[in-house]
Amino acid sequence: MSTQELIEKEVAHLPEALQREVYDFARFLRSKEADQHFNGLLLSESALSKDWHSPEEDAAWANL
Repeated sequence: MSTQELIEKEVAHLPEALQREVYDFARFLRSKEADQHFNGLLLSESALSKDWHSPEEDAAWANL
């Protein structure tokens, strides 16, 4: 029996509320995996922080 079949068999016997939790957890795992593949924002943060942390940048955003 495949892993998917084992999971389906177990989940089928759970109450609806717990089935929803299993579904939410599966979606969380999928999004977590996608985040690990590429996170360009985190990769660029150190390079861009040199520009972000400057007196000119502070002055530009001071009135907001």
